[in-house]
Amino acid sequence: MQEIAHGVRLPDSPREFGFFIDGAWQHKGEGYVRHSPSHDIPVTRTIRCTRDDLNEAVAAARRAFDDRRWSGLPGGERATILLRAAEGIRRRLDEIALWEVLENGKPLSQAKGELNHCIACFETAAGAARLLHGDSFNNLGDDLFGMALREPVGVVGLITPWNFPFLILCERAPFILASGCTLVVKPAEVTSATTLILADILSESGLPAGAFNVITGSGSDIGQALSEHPDVDMLSFTGSTAVGRSCVQASAASNLKKLGLELGGKNPIIVFADADLDDAADGAAFGISFNTGQCCVSSSRLIVERSVADKFEAILAKKMKKIRVGDPFDPETQVGAITTNAQNKVILDYIAKGKAEGAKIVVGGEALQFGRGRYIAPTLFSGVTSSMAIAREEIFGPVLSSFRFDTPAEAVSIANDTIYGLSASVWSKNIDTALMITRRVRAGRFWVNTIMAGGPETPTGGFKQSGWGRETGMLGVEEYTQVKSVHIGIGKRSHWIAS
Repeated sequence: MQEIAHGVRLPDSPREFGFFIDGAWQHKGEGYVRHSPSHDIPVTRTIRCTRDDLNEAVAAARRAFDDRRWSGLPGGERATILLRAAEGIRRRLDEIALWEVLENGKPLSQAKGELNHCIACFETAAGAARLLHGDSFNNLGDDLFGMALREPVGVVGLITPWNFPFLILCERAPFILASGCTLVVKPAEVTSATTLILADILSESGLPAGAFNVITGSGSDIGQALSEHPDVDMLSFTGSTAVGRSCVQASAASNLKKLGLELGGKNPIIVFADADLDDAADGAAFGISFNTGQCCVSSSRLIVERSVADKFEAILAKKMKKIRVGDPFDPETQVGAITTNAQNKVILDYIAKGKAEGAKIVVGGEALQFGRGRYIAPTLFSGVTSSMAIAREEIFGPVLSSFRFDTPAEAVSIANDTIYGLSASVWSKNIDTALMITRRVRAGRFWVNTIMAGGPETPTGGFKQSGWGRETGMLGVEEYTQVKSVHIGIGKRSHWIAS
């Protein structure tokens, strides 16, 4: 360890990781060194797997599925292993949080909070493994009985993003495993460490070899190959809408595999004049700044009632100026580093474009310099029109665009004026208003007088071009099953051919 950052020792050389296939670690292949986005030092070295490695991983997952070493277990036995994994995460929480911060740049306090949610995901999935069931049909007459069986889809390819490397993994993997499916996971190349740690935890928890495999490498190579693989029965992808389209094309060109997609968002936060404006401003500041705005459900479009718009923007700007941006290991930090150089440039380019198109910066709008790392101040634009790029395109950074409305119908119109439909939030003390907006705005997740709230018990997913399918909760297990109808004849058959 070379130095201490707010009580945390930074590594003096990158931690070496292999990849995980059929219950065993492999270390062959070209290495990729990841530099910390907050401290500019090398922190991990992972392997750039080949397509042969991918084929080996898929074959291992196929064997583990077909011989029923996992899918053939009672739900209770699968639940026991998932609960052991939850305890394994709890024991190694500090270790996982450290490497999440070093690779991603998010604040340590946030990483630890996310890990508590991850533990809850495994515990919820364990319960769901016991409760997963089909249906029966006793209404087909005295000579026929019907059943609908839920069976696991098979081998699932899981591609996870760099913004929430462990959280997105844990909102998918335990529910997929609970269904009886086996997995090949491809994490983002820049944030692979915690996925590999989970492979270790699952193995120690008694998960059979081959049920959970991790291959590492680039999305354009290994990720694309996983999408196209003819022996993968379903693909779960979280990322941009543009890349999601390529998954659809790969599925169609290979084996028409089932898809689960959580894609982009340009999410509205609607504030009415009768709302608690201080609460709503705090929610808006949190909603755009959490995880440096690198969050698919970030509330990036503020839609506020005109009669209070000036007052609300002033309250919001005051709050946003107080957000503590800095070293993620500082316990006071609320917003950490931008995860990649490429994303840092994208965000700054959008800020420049917003200014060029005539929007007004109320607060923020610049890169922050701390001697190392990449940081951007939470930014609020006012005077935004629907034709501007910052109003329509997903920025994936701490940039909030403010609109104004006069009637509830206009608020709904502005909120729905997007190709996306991932999440939305409404703030009003009038329950009629709040329910009307909730019903009319097209979004898969909705919050009333709160934001980014909820647990793994409820389903997540998007409308429109924000994705297909649902994750977490009971629906998040059922998503990875297929339904088989079974009809059982009772008694003597009425012969078609006369004797």
